[in-house]
Amino acid sequence: MAIEKLGATSIGGYGKTNISGNSTDLESFGISQSGPKLLQSLLSTTFRGLSGDFHIIDGQLQSSTYQIVNVIGNGGRGIGFWTAANGIVRELNSTNSKANLGAIIWPGDTTSLPKGWMIPTNGKKLRVGVPVKDGFNEFVKTTWNSDTNTTTVAGYCIDVFDAVMAALPYVVLYEYIPFATADDHAKIAGTYDDLVYQVFLGNFDAVVGDITIIANRTQYVDFTFPYTESGVSMFAPIKDNKSKSAWVFLKPLTWELWVTSFCSFVFIGFVIWVLEHRINEDFRGPPSHQLGLIFWFSFSTMVFAHREKVVSNLARFVVIIWVFVVLILTQSYTASLTSMLTVQQLQPTVTDVNELVNKGEYVGYQDGSFVQGLLKRKKFDEHKLVPYNSPEECDELLSKGSGNGGIAAAFDEIPYIKLFLGRYCSKYTMVEPTYKTDGFGFVFPKGSPLGLDVSRAVLNVTEGDTMVNIGRAWFGKQSTCP
Repeated sequence: MAIEKLGATSIGGYGKTNISGNSTDLESFGISQSGPKLLQSLLSTTFRGLSGDFHIIDGQLQSSTYQIVNVIGNGGRGIGFWTAANGIVRELNSTNSKANLGAIIWPGDTTSLPKGWMIPTNGKKLRVGVPVKDGFNEFVKTTWNSDTNTTTVAGYCIDVFDAVMAALPYVVLYEYIPFATADDHAKIAGTYDDLVYQVFLGNFDAVVGDITIIANRTQYVDFTFPYTESGVSMFAPIKDNKSKSAWVFLKPLTWELWVTSFCSFVFIGFVIWVLEHRINEDFRGPPSHQLGLIFWFSFSTMVFAHREKVVSNLARFVVIIWVFVVLILTQSYTASLTSMLTVQQLQPTVTDVNELVNKGEYVGYQDGSFVQGLLKRKKFDEHKLVPYNSPEECDELLSKGSGNGGIAAAFDEIPYIKLFLGRYCSKYTMVEPTYKTDGFGFVFPKGSPLGLDVSRAVLNVTEGDTMVNIGRAWFGKQSTCP
């Protein structure tokens, strides 16, 4: 076909080559003068044959179809095809994307994509300790199955740790071990400080949970970068303004301003009467009529309902000033009353920490939290501190009040407070100030190289949409507030 394309007249002879006396017989052959033309004709020749399209690219015959084979041991299985027209497809006659390819079995008989290498742990998994909690299970929830003698761990902190470990550039095998007592798997074996200290003792290789980064814990363990908001704050009940008295409309103004306003109304009415009764018939009549007119005229200006005409220019000037004063007074009164009936309903019953200390009120904190030590440093009496384990128990204590076996306010970390207010936002509110902490972090031994890599992975996870999706999964449906 290539020769026919060139034509018989294009085929030339052979030229002689310059050869030496020691040349071989092969080198004595001549060089075809039509060789370059024939080569180009061959390269440009294309046709569809029994085996597919004939097409030469870069001197190589190109196959029209490649089969993608998953090599398994000494055998293999096809999982798809590649064609120049459709790319990677599951079937030859299909135009579906590579998402429909057959499952790939990787070394180790797993369908998970390998990361290339694994941290050597001498055949052992990373021992990750987790707290056992009675409440706030959205963060960490540990469930013991007595039938199978196994423990299931879930929660926001667990999902974040799983996402962080999956983001590492290598594989780390780990298992969760609850920090529970030997006789009761549903009871924590100590405080959170005790749990963190287990890493220093070597009983755990890491600790995952709602563990706050604080200074005294960093003396014997390392923390990763935080993955939650930081801070400790107070929350208290909202003032109940539903039982307002019928005289609430008097509260926007002080009694002195009420008396001054009344006297001003009477005085302005008297001034207008003095300026108008000699020249204006509307301000004349019996003494009782003129006395009533004095009170009527100034008060009717509040709603611009006065019907008497003012003739004197001096009286008109006084009325202009008085109408402006009345406008300012009525608008200020309306704004103050509206504020009292709306915004002030959201005011907490307690606004100052020192007020709680001075009055000797009972306050709450989450059991096992470092917040207890913080409250002691704030001069709270130890017997005035009441622990709670769940949002429901905290709500019950706050509802009773400090004088009835409950508490006047509670202190907790921002993530817990947001979860609590998401359920009871109509009853409680958060109160400043916020005491600075560094949020939740994962615990690793001092100098652990794995801790540094996990910190980098925490940044990658928190900067993406993964954290938003995890938070929505655990906290998105908790709020019952409008």
